[in-house]
Amino acid sequence: MPEDVFVASGHIKGFADPLVQCKKCKSLHRADKLIEEKTGIFVPERASAEKFDKIIEENKIGCPTCNGELTNTRYFNMMFKLGVGPTEDVEVAYLRPETCQAIFVDFLNVYRSMRAKLPFGIAQIGRSFRNEISPRQTLLRQREFTQAEAEIFFNPDKIDFPKFEEIESYELNLQMLKDEEPSKISLSRALKSGLVKDKLILYYLAKLQRFIHSLGIPLEAIRLREQTDEERPFYATYAFDCEIRTSMEWIEVVANHYRTDYDLKSHMKISGKNLSVIDDGEKIIPHVWEISQGIDRTLLCIMLHSHREGKDRGWEWFAFPPKLAPYTVGVFPLVNKDGIDDKAKEVYEMLKKDFDAFYDGSGSIGRRYARSDEVGTFLAVTVDYHTLDDQTVTIRNRDTTEQIRVKVEEVKGIVNEMLSGKTFEHFKGIGTN
Repeated sequence: MPEDVFVASGHIKGFADPLVQCKKCKSLHRADKLIEEKTGIFVPERASAEKFDKIIEENKIGCPTCNGELTNTRYFNMMFKLGVGPTEDVEVAYLRPETCQAIFVDFLNVYRSMRAKLPFGIAQIGRSFRNEISPRQTLLRQREFTQAEAEIFFNPDKIDFPKFEEIESYELNLQMLKDEEPSKISLSRALKSGLVKDKLILYYLAKLQRFIHSLGIPLEAIRLREQTDEERPFYATYAFDCEIRTSMEWIEVVANHYRTDYDLKSHMKISGKNLSVIDDGEKIIPHVWEISQGIDRTLLCIMLHSHREGKDRGWEWFAFPPKLAPYTVGVFPLVNKDGIDDKAKEVYEMLKKDFDAFYDGSGSIGRRYARSDEVGTFLAVTVDYHTLDDQTVTIRNRDTTEQIRVKVEEVKGIVNEMLSGKTFEHFKGIGTN
């Protein structure tokens, strides 16, 4: 996007990471991550350079590559700068470090064309780019990643939010600044106690927690942690990180920011375009509650929580929630002869019209079960000699290895019911186990 967009957003001035360099081997490192890796001390990335230098000196932290002495901390802007145009006098532009600036720039167009009324949201998903000093930790620190963001525009003077009442008894795993651990608290109690003062914000925190839980993450492994002044981005006055506890650490997957009217006012100032709207006869600049999710790191957390060792069956597998499994069902012929493979292909052709399905006729049936489990396929349908006699097949559950035998004509309906939550116990009376 053009440079002016990021001047207005504040990224030219404020989007920077703390950087140290080894005086000996010249390698570069993020000061906050280096300190955390060496000492376990968490220092917000927006802390002062002096604070980083003091901790590095007190803990005698050297270069992780050669143990050489480190320079003083300086700040490094993480945006990728490029020139646009065929001549030497090119226009300066930057790859977007977050997807949301396009939402703010296009806010008025969307508001008018969709005949929107406050509060309303604009969401998008796409690639973001950050010139990460030292990419590492698999999908956690990348220079290019997928981001999904929703900006909820609302009138800050209107506290009534009817949707709140629909879920006011739902309990959040909130960890406020004063807390060392998250605690469960209902939305209505959080509002009455003043922990969170806005119904709209509580509503979207609840929607977010419910969504993360639906991905197969246990509720006890989710927390909504209030950010300190040093942790919050420069554009936010209030923020919660949605974090997931994994075998690695607590991983931030969704940032929730109260951006006030910072963005729209800033873009108005630089562009000269009036971005105010009329709400119930009043001319206002909407405030924004932002939900910003890292898709790559969310997928990493899902994989970590879905991974199973499988010592009892001889292989590891992924116990993904059925709606997230890469395949719903695999179809296997017991053997590739006597017409069994042809019948299996008929079953596959039937199922692939409605489900993410695959066909595998290679190797032993045990090995095919293993391959299917390893990628997280929810169910396996096996066609054997009995199928030719009575038109029945075996359905196998990935997680329990239980099997039921059902009519071919019933398979599609049973798979649908299992996807909606019914277990094998419900179907055991249908045929021979």
